[in-house]
Amino acid sequence: MREGNGVREAGVRRRARPPEPLILLAGVAVAVLTVTPIIVWWLTNPPDQRLVDLEVYRDGGRAILRGAPLYEVLTQPPQLLPFTYPPFASLLAVPFTVISWKAAQGLWMAMLYAALLVVVWYSFRDLIRRTGRWAPLTMGLLVGATAWMMPVFDQARFGQVGVLLMALCLADCVPGRTYWPRGLLVGLAVAIKLVPGVFLIYFLVTGRRDALFNAVMTAGAATLGAFALLPSDSVDFWFGALLEGGDRTGAVNGTTNQAINGMVARIYLPDPFGSLVWLVLAALMAYFGFRMARRATLLGDALAGVEGRAVDAHSLRLGAVAIVGLLSVLLSPVGWIHHLVWMVPVLGALVGDGRDTRRRLIAGVAWVWFLFPLPWWGAKLISLQQGLITKIPGKIVQDAFGLAAVVMVVLLGHWLVKRLPPAEPGLGDPSHGRAEVGTLAP
Repeated sequence: MREGNGVREAGVRRRARPPEPLILLAGVAVAVLTVTPIIVWWLTNPPDQRLVDLEVYRDGGRAILRGAPLYEVLTQPPQLLPFTYPPFASLLAVPFTVISWKAAQGLWMAMLYAALLVVVWYSFRDLIRRTGRWAPLTMGLLVGATAWMMPVFDQARFGQVGVLLMALCLADCVPGRTYWPRGLLVGLAVAIKLVPGVFLIYFLVTGRRDALFNAVMTAGAATLGAFALLPSDSVDFWFGALLEGGDRTGAVNGTTNQAINGMVARIYLPDPFGSLVWLVLAALMAYFGFRMARRATLLGDALAGVEGRAVDAHSLRLGAVAIVGLLSVLLSPVGWIHHLVWMVPVLGALVGDGRDTRRRLIAGVAWVWFLFPLPWWGAKLISLQQGLITKIPGKIVQDAFGLAAVVMVVLLGHWLVKRLPPAEPGLGDPSHGRAEVGTLAP
């Protein structure tokens, strides 16, 4: 693995005081009290609707143990869901097959909210630090607030892996310096699920070549290892299941698909015109999205070494990573509502340390927007069948989360960059050089 040089953040290295026991206990209590209703709700709903994606993972692990074809396995009726992940993911699922279903559910929920804790820290680091001795309570409140956002709420509903993968990507991309070869965690995430592969493009366009090398090597090693252990299943995935697309992932025009492809599909344009519209819009989104992510990253790198600008540097880097996370949803053929967990770091980048009233207000509006199942309200409005009076507003509301994701990309990549002044004239222009970010050398 290659190592690179990190960018030191001026004025942010302080020895933190240990939290006071009562405040720490209060923070833990707030987090537990706010997420417990979610856990109880989803672990007591009908068995055939409970953590269905976790059951997919377990069935994949069981298929490995008994030597069954991995990509021919379906979960029990009425779901009948196939395994859609790379073979490496099925190997990681094996431990969940040797414990009871009840224990697996409890363990998965614990992992989900532990990962959310990591995500909240990387997303709201400066706001949490600013509250001083009350930081544990702030952390607990933020965990509770984000847990009720629809994408995170649905992660618990389905037993999805998205929050865990997001935690890996944030830990690998956001800090100015890491204690492991930068790119390793992204590579692991790509080996588990291909969607985080957008961060390989991010490493490329921001000049993080060592991180790109490390990510590719990690993903490649994990994939080749799985190929050595599961050669037949690996061939089935890379040359079969991967190419089946919507046949395995679900209806592209379904309400829960908030990707650009889903929004276009719900207009019901005739093929091949509909596919062409999607490709053009996705290409434009990719071009401007990665360009804005690059600009925010390079400005953040430049500010990181300036005394008193560490908070702004973190907001810009976090915003850039959040943009890429949103692109992973918008550019995919299918981007389900629960994939939009990237709204958590979006909120963190908007809030910063909480001193800017306008940024707080925008973050608050975005948080409230994602507290409610707006796309499903849009679908219900369309179902009233009152002509254009309900159809047009219904179509717009049905795409509420996808459209909001596009708006967030622009806000983070343009508005936030403009709102944070550069340290010197011209610094906000990515063409004015960059500071490399890599790994913390021993």
